[in-house]
Amino acid sequence: MSKTLMSLRGRGARRAVALLSSAALVAGVAVIGSPASAASKAGGTLIIVSFDDQIELDPTRTYVGRDIAFMNSFWVRNLVSYVHKPGAAGSGIVGDLATNTGVPSNNAKTWKFTLRPGVTWEDGKPVTCADVKYGLSRTFAQDVLPDGPTYAISMLNIPVDADGNSAYAGPYKKTGQALYDKAVTCSKDNRTVTFNLSRSVYDFNYTLTYPSFSPVRKDKDTGEKYGLRPFSNGPYKIKKYKAKDELVLVRNTKWNKSSDPIRTPYPEEIQLKLGVNESVRDQIFINDSLPNAVSFDALLPASREAMFNDPAKASRRMNVYDPYVTYVFVNQDRLPCLDLRKAIFYARDLKGQLDLAGGSTYAGDYADGVIKPLMGLDYAPVKNSTNSADGKTRNLNPDWKQEGNPTVAKAWLEKAKKSCPDLVARATDPNKGLTYVLRKAGTNAQIIKIWQDAMDKIGVHIDFKIFVGGSSAYYSHVRDQNNMKNYDLIPGGWGPDWANASTVIPELYLEEGGAAYGMTWKSPDYDAFKARVKKNLTETNRKKQGQEWAALNQYAMDRVWVLPSFFTKTQEVWGSGIGGVYFWEPQGTFGFGELYVKDFAQ
Repeated sequence: MSKTLMSLRGRGARRAVALLSSAALVAGVAVIGSPASAASKAGGTLIIVSFDDQIELDPTRTYVGRDIAFMNSFWVRNLVSYVHKPGAAGSGIVGDLATNTGVPSNNAKTWKFTLRPGVTWEDGKPVTCADVKYGLSRTFAQDVLPDGPTYAISMLNIPVDADGNSAYAGPYKKTGQALYDKAVTCSKDNRTVTFNLSRSVYDFNYTLTYPSFSPVRKDKDTGEKYGLRPFSNGPYKIKKYKAKDELVLVRNTKWNKSSDPIRTPYPEEIQLKLGVNESVRDQIFINDSLPNAVSFDALLPASREAMFNDPAKASRRMNVYDPYVTYVFVNQDRLPCLDLRKAIFYARDLKGQLDLAGGSTYAGDYADGVIKPLMGLDYAPVKNSTNSADGKTRNLNPDWKQEGNPTVAKAWLEKAKKSCPDLVARATDPNKGLTYVLRKAGTNAQIIKIWQDAMDKIGVHIDFKIFVGGSSAYYSHVRDQNNMKNYDLIPGGWGPDWANASTVIPELYLEEGGAAYGMTWKSPDYDAFKARVKKNLTETNRKKQGQEWAALNQYAMDRVWVLPSFFTKTQEVWGSGIGGVYFWEPQGTFGFGELYVKDFAQ
């Protein structure tokens, strides 16, 4: 969860709400392909092709937008889900397992959801409130199941310590179980679940669109191994999963359409091919050699030109703005020196990276922070950062240049020699340098050269650490503080979970955040920042709250806690035998659940 520094639709950034106009989405808004009746759509094998060699299947740990969209379309149901429709309509929510989108009370500190009748697991047993309660309890087992969203920990009325650690330790240790049992309760008929929150959360029901809030059967839970074979309550179940090989889904015969108003299970079988060479993957779609296939990943730049410059392929591609922002976290524990961080900021060659990724046509626009302009109320142009946002030129900082400004960078490095001489000595030592971790994927070999060429101009050395593995594995790796402490620079990407930067600022910068990869909490300015974030989470005036999120975005940029990169675009490609294609705005990827195979002989 990126399109530039890494494949972000392999992407690594988690699910997000894209507040895009229909004009901006162009072909992505409309369903692509000729209409067909539901009966004629049913059947065939849908093939999904990916460079990633594995995928996280545990709903508690899944935090990649593409993977959430895939999972929620086929075998995991939530209490509440996004509408399966293209365009702005897709950002609305509806009851899924629940009969509605929730009933709040007590100033939105209490929320109730009642399960639909007839919802069953793949063995025919009913899905109960106890299953929902147990599934959510797994979020608290951070020692066993890290990496996923932690909204439950921050929102439920369960005490936490100063570091954000909950007094409840999850269903395996059961420490603080009584506290959890008060925070999440079930009705006598085991159909209504009540969540008791520690603060007012008026959009809490959006949180429940996450798989981490989905039910898990206690008797089927295998702890950290559950992701190898999760149990289904959706229209498909897992027949086979083998990393570096494939995931195979087949119909769940115990699923009832009458209990599911959202999903339309068209294919007879779904095959996710894993570990496919990137060039081989791209040729499949350029040549249309697998008509019943869609790509799980972003194309290589060279392949993209072949796919998007050919008018004959217009019906098998889309190029749209997605919800994500890419950046590079600067580890505050290893690089506490602001002068050195600013030297790196001004030296970077973002133009080279953007050109490599396809320029503004394919890659997007230069980012000035971590909040995308499409967030509306929560966005304000960042001063003293970059000079571009939402495609408009704003020279807010003449010292910043898209190709890098070695003169200004050197001046900051000279200051750093006095404020942090030991760090500068390491950064400029060819045998040491600053450590930068990135995946072995896409154009990262060229990214390395662009980075080092820019840093050579100021005498800074970068020691690149190559991570081999898929997006989920990468983010799991850098989220582990035992690994994080080894890196100075950590690239990533993020998008809002819904239309509020409460799902951006806290998640990226607070120690308990779901994507806090930069040890921001080691900064001397962190405590004041955290206090403002916590206060703003309880702000009920939405306009004032948005202004404060924008101010906190500025706060982080002033301290160079991250190096913002791009407000990104994505390209989706598929075979000629696939129908029902549209861009699912909240998830930033295909609307997987409506894809169907036109020719069942494929």
